[in-house]
Amino acid sequence: MRVRVILSAALAACVLGSVLGLTGSAAFADGYKNCTKLDKASWKPASEAEAKAKALGYEVRRSKVEGSCYEVYGVKEGKLYELFYSPEDLSLKHTIAK
Repeated sequence: MRVRVILSAALAACVLGSVLGLTGSAAFADGYKNCTKLDKASWKPASEAEAKAKALGYEVRRSKVEGSCYEVYGVKEGKLYELFYSPEDLSLKHTIAK
């Protein structure tokens, strides 16, 4: 009886670990990563992407490089957005509402 309880607990831990692992990786899967093939040395400054987001009415929280895109996190009307800009010409390539 005791062995059955231990095996059941071990199986439950494996299943839970697998489920948590899948949901954790899914959190990174929503990003847009392909904005340009231009070499990074030729990219425009990230601050210019942030300025474009501000001009569109977003309160910019932070930005980072995601693949070959500038990813700008901004809030507009109480909702969080991820805006993906091409560092080549600062065109908005993709937007994700959170």
